[in-house]
Amino acid sequence: MNDSLGSAFDFGLGEFTPADAASEEAVERFRPGDLTALAQHHSTPNSFVVAHDRSATWGIPGAPQVVAIAVARDLSRSTFTLETSYHATVPFAQNWLVERGCPPERIVLRGNDYLKPADDLTLQVEQQIRESGTRYEVLDTHTSDLGPCEAWTLVHDSSAGQAPVRVFHEEWDYDAGSYTMREGAFADMGAARSWLDERSGPLPEPPEYSDHNGAVIRARIARIALARSVGAATPQAGSDASRTPPPGPAQRPGQGRLR
Repeated sequence: MNDSLGSAFDFGLGEFTPADAASEEAVERFRPGDLTALAQHHSTPNSFVVAHDRSATWGIPGAPQVVAIAVARDLSRSTFTLETSYHATVPFAQNWLVERGCPPERIVLRGNDYLKPADDLTLQVEQQIRESGTRYEVLDTHTSDLGPCEAWTLVHDSSAGQAPVRVFHEEWDYDAGSYTMREGAFADMGAARSWLDERSGPLPEPPEYSDHNGAVIRARIARIALARSVGAATPQAGSDASRTPPPGPAQRPGQGRLR
């Protein structure tokens, strides 16, 4: 074990050395005491983790609090690379890990301690982000633990024929123990910024929700609803999540958000 990574994040790197200066610097910056693992998948030769960084709560206002961690080991050289990337919401962190080779189903949050998706549309939007590849260019993010309790990610959608600037807005209801994720569409950055600043109306629905792609979206939501009804989201025996559900995100504002 590499002591600098801490026992809570034992990636089994005791016999390995950093492969490059960036990985060495990442290890030096790594502060496992500030992190709570939300989902993780370990294999040979890779490890993938989604974690909440509680130190971000007390840092720059609005800073992202979810960190994705990817470790790749070179067994023949006994070296490793370690990368981290910060995100406002879990699905974007998952997307970053999936792009680095993590199976999507292995990095899904499971367990009874998390805030629950409020509806099937939330699950559909999260799946869309998680499986989007390089479709979204992140332009800005913001996280708020107090009034309102929310996080948003502003992106450019390279696949959008209309309204290519998108806002993915996540809002938490701690009393209900649930959260929603919604996608809004805007013609340009100015319109998106105006909505975020003023909240003068509902989040504008993407045009594809009402065109021929709307049938695809509704079909996906129906499949999600069916899967939930038959318990398809139950962790499989032997999976990382079913063995040790990580600490949950249902903390109150001001105590650190873990969703």
